[in-house]
Amino acid sequence: MPARKTTPTATSPQAKLAAVIKSARDYMRKDAGLNGDLDRIPQLAWLLFLKAFDGLEDSREITEENFRPAIEAPYRWRNWANDPNGRTGEALLSFVNGELLPYLRGLSGTGAHDPRDVLAAVFKETHNRMLSGYLLRDVVNKVNEINFASSDDIHTMAHLYESMLREMRDAAGDSGEFYTPRPIIRFIVQQVDPKLGEVVLDPAEGTGGFLVEVLEHQMPMVTTTSELRTLHSNLRGIEKKPLPFLLGMMNLVLHGVGQPNIVRGNALAESITQIGKARRVDVVLTNPPFGGEEEKSIQANFPADKQTSETAWLFLQLVIRMLKDGGRCGIVVPNGILFGGGVGARIKKQLLTECNLHTIVRLPDGVFSPYTDIPTNLLFFDKTGRTKEVWYYEVPPPEGRKKYSKTKPMRFEEFADCQAWWTDRVENQNAWRVPMADLEANDYNLDLRNPNRADDLAHRPPTELLAELVETERSILKLLQELQAEASRSQS
Repeated sequence: MPARKTTPTATSPQAKLAAVIKSARDYMRKDAGLNGDLDRIPQLAWLLFLKAFDGLEDSREITEENFRPAIEAPYRWRNWANDPNGRTGEALLSFVNGELLPYLRGLSGTGAHDPRDVLAAVFKETHNRMLSGYLLRDVVNKVNEINFASSDDIHTMAHLYESMLREMRDAAGDSGEFYTPRPIIRFIVQQVDPKLGEVVLDPAEGTGGFLVEVLEHQMPMVTTTSELRTLHSNLRGIEKKPLPFLLGMMNLVLHGVGQPNIVRGNALAESITQIGKARRVDVVLTNPPFGGEEEKSIQANFPADKQTSETAWLFLQLVIRMLKDGGRCGIVVPNGILFGGGVGARIKKQLLTECNLHTIVRLPDGVFSPYTDIPTNLLFFDKTGRTKEVWYYEVPPPEGRKKYSKTKPMRFEEFADCQAWWTDRVENQNAWRVPMADLEANDYNLDLRNPNRADDLAHRPPTELLAELVETERSILKLLQELQAEASRSQS
């Protein structure tokens, strides 16, 4: 008789934590200052962060001989939040808004990832949005039920937190560009295969998906405390926006990284020529924002013949610069990057001559649905010298389906055939290769259709064709604007 599938019982750690989080969010729904998950999840995130940080401080107090708390009394969680009958109502609001948050923003450390600097960065643009001090006390009491001193609770909380991030992505709509589907992240990490001891950077870190995946990928290799510290230190990120920065920091803390090595800022805000060899990294894994436009002062950080307002083009140049000799990259790009001419062609020429672009994985339509229908690709390249040939692999959608949707997203298992093909490459109905000479002759156009599959336009959905047409028109318009700007500069 086959064994029955079991579900978590009401007393399991997962069920207990899920119930605590649900209760906290139910209290938040009653507060007039919070409008949907876009407000509730960040509010819950900074409270969870302080509770988790207090647990980390407990561990430091045991293991560090000259321990000094990063947060002093009366601002430590244990001082103001532990007592369920402590401050509430206006007294709690006054303390949190007028004392606690200003104190945290004003912390200053000694550098070298001092936890006080981490706290100041996290809370620089963090605000309490709750208007009722009584409901805030209810939420604090619920968060206080979580035991972050327990590794089991931390692990379970991390997975619950990731599910909340997915919900927030769903609530964010068009503003959710900093979320990448987990199956894509996992596939990129496995194919690039960051080794223990290598420095891994995500210059558009978002909520930390790539860095967390690298952490989980490398944890089985860790055998000593020293190796674990090195792993944590080697996970590096840069994030421009305050909200994903807070969520990313919390994500890493919940996965056991006590002092996340993440910088709040714009990775494009420095002259690219100022990035010296000492700052280059072994691996870059990223999904940079695309379709955005950077201002003139940011564009000026790049060579005159490769300046553009398109964020994705600028990030591609940054990644090439940030890689050490021999370094590796996996990056998500929109289709416009493949066929773009003008400035785009010059950037692709740089990529193909300075790096070995060995693989382009063409993803099925709707992978980022419902947020965008723009076709998406994964580029894999190493900084090991000039490209000789580019392999393409087209991941087909599941049989009987044209594209993915919000309710039927892509699954990691759908990369299995690509992973099996990866090592011993042969051409087949999904894979083909293009010599470098052919790319040069075609002005570095990388938007090449599968020669082994009929391109039946009549059976492609209208939304897909329209999205591709709009993306093409945008690329042409940007090219014309850049040519106009070049003509104006030459006349002045």
